[in-house]
Amino acid sequence: MLENWQQRARQLKVETYAVYLAYKDPRVSWYARVFAACVVGYAFSPIDLIPDPIPILGYLDDLVLVPLGIALGLRMIPENVMAECREMADAAMREGKPTNWKAAAAIVTLWVLTALLVTVVMVRMVRG
Repeated sequence: MLENWQQRARQLKVETYAVYLAYKDPRVSWYARVFAACVVGYAFSPIDLIPDPIPILGYLDDLVLVPLGIALGLRMIPENVMAECREMADAAMREGKPTNWKAAAAIVTLWVLTALLVTVVMVRMVRG
């Protein structure tokens, strides 16, 4: 049973990376790109909507939101593009985890800017 879960987790990682690769493909529509970028950004983000230390609920977003987002993204991306991206993602995963420091920096920057925006809005609300 543990092997089955490990296989599913590996497949989700491959699918997530494949959606990331598809996001960069010019054959994908702009709205699918935006959605894919949000899903992949959330999946790879170190910050979760529900922190992992919270019992049961902490992993709910990882177990429900990410697979749901991937499933919706797959419906928006052309099948031939996904087939190519799955092959590339699978090959990259076999060689070792792909690392994209630019994407990581963009995700962290986005979270910091969001936190700053929320802080500014809250301060303005308090000041009246």
